[in-house]
Amino acid sequence: MAGSDFRPVYHPAGHDNELRVAVQDLRTGRWVAMAQLLERTGGWGLWTQRTQVLAAVAAGSDVVQAWRAEQPDSVAAAVMHTRVAVERAVRAHRAGHPRTRELWQEAWRACRDSADLAPADPVPWVCLLALALLDEEVLMDEHRLPPPGPMLPPGPWGILAEADQRDPHNREAYHRMLQFMYARASGPRSEAANFVQWAAGSAPTGSAVHVLPLYARVERYRRERGQERALDLHWVAEDAIRDATHALEAWFHHADLAHASPLDLNHLAHALWGALQFTEAARVFEAVGRYWTTLPWAYRTRDPADQALAEEVFLRARSRSLAAGT
Repeated sequence: MAGSDFRPVYHPAGHDNELRVAVQDLRTGRWVAMAQLLERTGGWGLWTQRTQVLAAVAAGSDVVQAWRAEQPDSVAAAVMHTRVAVERAVRAHRAGHPRTRELWQEAWRACRDSADLAPADPVPWVCLLALALLDEEVLMDEHRLPPPGPMLPPGPWGILAEADQRDPHNREAYHRMLQFMYARASGPRSEAANFVQWAAGSAPTGSAVHVLPLYARVERYRRERGQERALDLHWVAEDAIRDATHALEAWFHHADLAHASPLDLNHLAHALWGALQFTEAARVFEAVGRYWTTLPWAYRTRDPADQALAEEVFLRARSRSLAAGT
Protein backbone atom coordinates (compact mmCIF):
# COMPACT_ATOMS: atom_id res chain seq x y z
CA MET A 1 0.00 0.00 0.00
CA ALA A 2 2.95 2.29 -0.49
CA GLY A 3 2.16 3.22 -4.07
CA SER A 4 1.32 6.72 -5.26
CA ASP A 5 -2.27 5.61 -5.97
CA PHE A 6 -2.87 4.85 -2.29
CA ARG A 7 -5.87 6.69 -0.87
CA PRO A 8 -6.92 6.51 2.76
CA VAL A 9 -10.52 6.11 3.84
CA TYR A 10 -12.31 6.98 7.07
CA HIS A 11 -14.53 4.43 8.77
CA PRO A 12 -15.32 4.44 12.50
CA ALA A 13 -15.00 0.64 12.61
CA GLY A 14 -11.44 0.67 11.31
CA HIS A 15 -10.16 -2.88 10.80
CA ASP A 16 -13.08 -4.44 12.72
CA ASN A 17 -14.77 -6.11 9.74
CA GLU A 18 -17.72 -7.44 11.72
CA LEU A 19 -18.44 -4.02 13.15
CA ARG A 20 -18.23 -2.48 9.69
CA VAL A 21 -20.96 -4.85 8.45
CA ALA A 22 -23.20 -3.95 11.40
CA VAL A 23 -22.63 -0.23 10.81
CA GLN A 24 -23.64 -0.63 7.17
CA ASP A 25 -26.84 -2.38 8.21
CA LEU A 26 -27.57 0.34 10.75
CA ARG A 27 -27.24 2.99 8.09
CA THR A 28 -29.97 1.28 6.09
CA GLY A 29 -32.28 1.13 9.11
CA ARG A 30 -31.71 -2.52 10.06
CA TRP A 31 -30.76 -3.69 13.56
CA VAL A 32 -30.36 -7.47 13.24
CA ALA A 33 -26.64 -7.41 12.35
CA MET A 34 -26.01 -5.11 15.34
CA ALA A 35 -27.88 -7.45 17.68
CA GLN A 36 -26.03 -10.51 16.38
CA LEU A 37 -22.67 -8.77 16.62
CA LEU A 38 -23.20 -7.68 20.21
CA GLU A 39 -24.42 -11.17 21.15
CA ARG A 40 -21.06 -12.64 20.13
CA THR A 41 -18.86 -9.78 21.37
CA GLY A 42 -16.62 -10.96 24.19
CA GLY A 43 -14.62 -8.79 26.57
CA TRP A 44 -15.79 -5.50 28.06
CA GLY A 45 -13.19 -3.46 26.20
CA LEU A 46 -14.43 -4.59 22.78
CA TRP A 47 -18.05 -4.36 23.97
CA THR A 48 -17.51 -0.75 25.03
CA GLN A 49 -15.82 0.15 21.76
CA ARG A 50 -18.42 -1.46 19.54
CA THR A 51 -21.40 -0.01 21.40
CA GLN A 52 -19.84 3.44 21.18
CA VAL A 53 -19.39 3.24 17.41
CA LEU A 54 -22.85 1.77 16.86
CA ALA A 55 -24.50 4.45 18.98
CA ALA A 56 -22.84 7.25 17.04
CA VAL A 57 -24.41 5.81 13.88
CA ALA A 58 -27.78 4.93 15.42
CA ALA A 59 -28.34 8.26 17.19
CA GLY A 60 -29.80 9.85 14.06
CA SER A 61 -32.52 7.24 13.60
CA ASP A 62 -35.08 5.18 15.52
CA VAL A 63 -33.45 1.83 14.73
CA VAL A 64 -32.58 1.03 18.36
CA GLN A 65 -36.14 1.89 19.38
CA ALA A 66 -37.35 -0.59 16.75
CA TRP A 67 -35.01 -3.25 18.16
CA ARG A 68 -36.34 -2.72 21.69
CA ALA A 69 -39.92 -2.95 20.42
CA GLU A 70 -39.12 -6.31 18.80
CA GLN A 71 -37.00 -7.64 21.69
CA PRO A 72 -38.15 -5.83 24.87
CA ASP A 73 -36.23 -8.25 27.13
CA SER A 74 -32.89 -7.76 25.36
CA VAL A 75 -30.25 -6.38 27.74
CA ALA A 76 -28.06 -5.42 24.78
CA ALA A 77 -30.92 -3.39 23.31
CA ALA A 78 -31.39 -1.60 26.64
CA VAL A 79 -27.68 -0.76 26.80
CA MET A 80 -27.79 0.53 23.23
CA HIS A 81 -30.82 2.65 24.14
CA THR A 82 -28.69 4.19 26.88
CA ARG A 83 -25.83 4.74 24.47
CA VAL A 84 -28.08 6.50 21.96
CA ALA A 85 -29.74 8.65 24.65
CA VAL A 86 -26.32 9.81 25.88
CA GLU A 87 -25.06 10.47 22.37
CA ARG A 88 -28.10 12.63 21.62
CA ALA A 89 -27.73 14.57 24.88
CA VAL A 90 -24.05 15.23 24.22
CA ARG A 91 -24.76 16.37 20.66
CA ALA A 92 -27.55 18.66 21.87
CA HIS A 93 -25.22 20.19 24.45
CA ARG A 94 -22.53 20.74 21.84
CA ALA A 95 -25.05 22.45 19.54
CA GLY A 96 -26.63 24.56 22.30
CA HIS A 97 -30.02 22.95 21.65
CA PRO A 98 -32.90 24.14 23.88
CA ARG A 99 -33.85 20.54 24.73
CA THR A 100 -30.40 19.75 26.14
CA ARG A 101 -31.49 19.59 29.79
CA GLU A 102 -34.45 17.37 28.98
CA LEU A 103 -32.29 15.00 26.92
CA TRP A 104 -29.66 15.01 29.65
CA GLN A 105 -32.21 13.94 32.28
CA GLU A 106 -33.55 11.20 30.00
CA ALA A 107 -30.04 9.93 29.37
CA TRP A 108 -29.13 10.01 33.06
CA ARG A 109 -32.20 7.90 33.90
CA ALA A 110 -31.34 5.47 31.11
CA CYS A 111 -27.82 5.10 32.54
CA ARG A 112 -29.18 4.28 35.99
CA ASP A 113 -31.71 1.83 34.56
CA SER A 114 -29.14 -0.02 32.48
CA ALA A 115 -26.69 -0.08 35.41
CA ASP A 116 -29.37 -1.92 37.41
CA LEU A 117 -30.23 -4.20 34.49
CA ALA A 118 -26.61 -5.07 33.63
CA PRO A 119 -24.67 -4.65 36.89
CA ALA A 120 -21.41 -6.11 35.49
CA ASP A 121 -21.38 -3.86 32.41
CA PRO A 122 -19.03 -0.82 32.49
CA VAL A 123 -20.90 0.98 29.68
CA PRO A 124 -23.62 2.63 31.85
CA TRP A 125 -20.84 4.11 34.00
CA VAL A 126 -18.84 5.19 30.96
CA CYS A 127 -22.02 6.89 29.76
CA LEU A 128 -22.37 8.71 33.08
CA LEU A 129 -18.83 10.00 32.62
CA ALA A 130 -19.85 11.29 29.18
CA LEU A 131 -22.81 13.10 30.74
CA ALA A 132 -20.53 14.70 33.33
CA LEU A 133 -19.34 16.99 30.53
CA LEU A 134 -22.78 18.59 30.48
CA ASP A 135 -22.40 19.71 34.10
CA GLU A 136 -20.33 22.71 33.03
CA GLU A 137 -20.46 24.45 36.40
CA VAL A 138 -19.77 21.16 38.22
CA LEU A 139 -22.87 21.51 40.39
CA MET A 140 -23.45 17.80 40.99
CA ASP A 141 -21.72 16.34 44.03
CA GLU A 142 -20.71 13.19 42.16
CA HIS A 143 -18.72 15.32 39.71
CA ARG A 144 -16.47 16.95 42.32
CA LEU A 145 -15.23 14.14 44.50
CA PRO A 146 -11.69 14.26 45.94
CA PRO A 147 -9.05 12.75 43.62
CA PRO A 148 -7.26 9.45 44.29
CA GLY A 149 -3.81 10.98 44.10
CA PRO A 150 -1.83 14.23 44.44
CA MET A 151 -1.74 16.83 41.64
CA LEU A 152 -5.15 15.68 40.41
CA PRO A 153 -8.32 17.82 40.51
CA PRO A 154 -11.70 16.94 42.01
CA GLY A 155 -13.99 15.21 39.53
CA PRO A 156 -16.31 12.25 38.86
CA TRP A 157 -13.82 9.85 40.42
CA GLY A 158 -16.53 7.65 41.92
CA ILE A 159 -18.03 7.04 38.48
CA LEU A 160 -14.61 6.27 37.03
CA ALA A 161 -14.03 3.84 39.91
CA GLU A 162 -17.29 2.05 39.08
CA ALA A 163 -16.21 1.66 35.43
CA ASP A 164 -12.74 0.56 36.57
CA GLN A 165 -14.23 -2.05 38.88
CA ARG A 166 -16.04 -3.63 35.92
CA ASP A 167 -13.34 -3.17 33.26
CA PRO A 168 -10.01 -1.96 34.67
CA HIS A 169 -8.50 0.86 32.58
CA ASN A 170 -11.41 0.95 30.16
CA ARG A 171 -10.21 3.06 27.24
CA GLU A 172 -13.33 5.17 26.78
CA ALA A 173 -13.77 5.76 30.51
CA TYR A 174 -10.34 7.39 30.74
CA HIS A 175 -10.91 9.42 27.59
CA ARG A 176 -14.21 10.70 29.01
CA MET A 177 -12.40 11.65 32.21
CA LEU A 178 -9.79 13.57 30.21
CA GLN A 179 -12.54 15.40 28.32
CA PHE A 180 -14.17 16.34 31.62
CA MET A 181 -10.93 17.95 32.75
CA TYR A 182 -10.59 19.95 29.56
CA ALA A 183 -14.19 21.12 29.93
CA ARG A 184 -13.50 22.62 33.35
CA ALA A 185 -13.14 26.31 32.55
CA SER A 186 -11.20 27.09 35.71
CA GLY A 187 -8.88 24.10 35.61
CA PRO A 188 -5.26 24.56 34.54
CA ARG A 189 -3.96 22.51 31.65
CA SER A 190 -1.43 20.89 33.97
CA GLU A 191 -4.31 18.97 35.56
CA ALA A 192 -4.95 17.12 32.29
CA ALA A 193 -1.24 16.44 31.86
CA ASN A 194 -1.00 15.10 35.40
CA PHE A 195 -4.06 12.93 34.85
CA VAL A 196 -2.81 11.22 31.68
CA GLN A 197 0.58 10.51 33.24
CA TRP A 198 -1.13 9.14 36.36
CA ALA A 199 -3.44 6.97 34.24
CA ALA A 200 -0.71 5.63 31.96
CA GLY A 201 1.56 5.04 34.94
CA SER A 202 -0.85 2.52 36.44
CA ALA A 203 -2.14 0.91 33.23
CA PRO A 204 -1.10 -2.68 32.45
CA THR A 205 0.92 -3.59 29.38
CA GLY A 206 -1.28 -3.70 26.30
CA SER A 207 -3.77 -1.13 27.62
CA ALA A 208 -4.84 1.65 25.25
CA VAL A 209 -4.63 4.04 28.23
CA HIS A 210 -0.88 4.22 27.42
CA VAL A 211 -1.84 6.25 24.33
CA LEU A 212 -3.71 8.86 26.40
CA PRO A 213 -0.69 11.20 26.85
CA LEU A 214 -0.51 11.57 23.07
CA TYR A 215 -4.04 12.98 23.02
CA ALA A 216 -3.13 15.47 25.74
CA ARG A 217 -0.08 16.55 23.75
CA VAL A 218 -2.17 17.07 20.61
CA GLU A 219 -4.68 19.15 22.59
CA ARG A 220 -1.89 21.28 24.02
CA TYR A 221 -0.53 21.78 20.51
CA ARG A 222 -3.98 22.81 19.27
CA ARG A 223 -4.36 25.39 22.04
CA GLU A 224 -0.91 26.87 21.43
CA ARG A 225 -1.23 27.26 17.66
CA GLY A 226 -0.52 30.99 17.95
CA GLN A 227 3.07 30.30 18.96
CA GLU A 228 4.14 29.27 15.47
CA ARG A 229 7.88 29.15 16.15
CA ALA A 230 7.39 26.72 19.01
CA LEU A 231 5.19 24.29 17.13
CA ASP A 232 7.76 22.01 15.53
CA LEU A 233 9.77 21.83 18.74
CA HIS A 234 6.62 20.60 20.47
CA TRP A 235 6.98 17.15 18.88
CA VAL A 236 10.73 16.61 19.27
CA ALA A 237 10.95 17.64 22.91
CA GLU A 238 12.36 14.96 25.18
CA ASP A 239 9.02 14.32 26.91
CA ALA A 240 7.21 14.10 23.56
CA ILE A 241 9.62 11.43 22.32
CA ARG A 242 9.29 9.62 25.64
CA ASP A 243 5.48 9.59 25.45
CA ALA A 244 5.51 8.31 21.87
CA THR A 245 8.05 5.60 22.62
CA HIS A 246 6.19 4.55 25.75
CA ALA A 247 2.90 4.16 23.83
CA LEU A 248 4.70 2.11 21.17
CA GLU A 249 6.33 -0.24 23.67
CA ALA A 250 3.61 -0.48 26.31
CA TRP A 251 0.58 -0.58 23.99
CA PHE A 252 1.28 -1.13 20.29
CA HIS A 253 3.65 -4.06 20.66
CA HIS A 254 1.07 -5.93 22.75
CA ALA A 255 -2.28 -4.71 21.39
CA ASP A 256 -4.92 -6.61 19.46
CA LEU A 257 -4.43 -4.43 16.39
CA ALA A 258 -7.40 -5.96 14.55
CA HIS A 259 -9.66 -4.29 17.12
CA ALA A 260 -7.51 -1.27 17.97
CA SER A 261 -9.12 2.15 17.81
CA PRO A 262 -8.26 3.87 14.51
CA LEU A 263 -7.83 7.07 16.53
CA ASP A 264 -5.22 5.44 18.75
CA LEU A 265 -3.27 4.11 15.79
CA ASN A 266 -3.35 7.47 14.02
CA HIS A 267 -2.28 9.35 17.16
CA LEU A 268 0.67 7.02 17.65
CA ALA A 269 1.73 7.22 14.00
CA HIS A 270 1.47 11.00 14.20
CA ALA A 271 3.48 11.21 17.43
CA LEU A 272 6.32 9.01 16.16
CA TRP A 273 6.48 10.87 12.85
CA GLY A 274 6.49 14.21 14.66
CA ALA A 275 9.27 12.93 16.91
CA LEU A 276 11.28 11.99 13.79
CA GLN A 277 11.14 8.32 14.76
CA PHE A 278 10.40 7.33 11.18
CA THR A 279 11.32 3.64 11.31
CA GLU A 280 9.02 3.08 14.30
CA ALA A 281 6.31 5.22 12.70
CA ALA A 282 6.45 3.05 9.58
CA ARG A 283 5.37 -0.01 11.58
CA VAL A 284 2.40 1.89 12.96
CA PHE A 285 1.43 3.24 9.53
CA GLU A 286 1.41 -0.35 8.27
CA ALA A 287 -1.04 -1.18 11.06
CA VAL A 288 -3.13 1.91 10.25
CA GLY A 289 -3.44 0.66 6.69
CA ARG A 290 -6.00 2.71 4.83
CA TYR A 291 -8.13 3.56 7.86
CA TRP A 292 -7.01 7.07 8.68
CA THR A 293 -8.74 9.58 10.97
CA THR A 294 -8.90 13.33 10.34
CA LEU A 295 -7.49 14.01 13.80
CA PRO A 296 -4.77 14.61 14.80
CA TRP A 297 -3.53 15.38 11.27
CA ALA A 298 -5.93 18.31 10.83
CA TYR A 299 -4.18 20.24 13.59
CA ARG A 300 -0.98 20.26 11.54
CA THR A 301 -2.64 22.33 8.80
CA ARG A 302 -3.42 26.01 8.38
CA ASP A 303 -7.14 25.20 8.38
CA PRO A 304 -8.15 22.30 10.67
CA ALA A 305 -11.63 22.29 9.13
CA ASP A 306 -10.25 21.38 5.68
CA GLN A 307 -10.16 17.58 5.50
CA ALA A 308 -8.21 17.60 2.24
CA LEU A 309 -5.34 19.42 3.92
CA ALA A 310 -5.36 16.91 6.77
CA GLU A 311 -5.20 14.07 4.26
CA GLU A 312 -2.20 15.69 2.59
CA VAL A 313 -0.35 15.79 5.91
CA PHE A 314 -1.26 12.15 6.61
CA LEU A 315 -0.04 11.02 3.21
CA ARG A 316 3.18 13.02 3.50
CA ALA A 317 3.90 11.62 6.96
CA ARG A 318 3.08 8.10 5.82
CA SER A 319 5.27 8.32 2.74
CA ARG A 320 8.22 9.73 4.71
CA SER A 321 7.93 7.05 7.37
CA LEU A 322 7.47 4.10 5.03
CA ALA A 323 10.50 5.26 3.02
CA ALA A 324 12.59 5.04 6.19
CA GLY A 325 11.12 1.69 7.14
CA THR A 326 12.06 -0.12 3.94
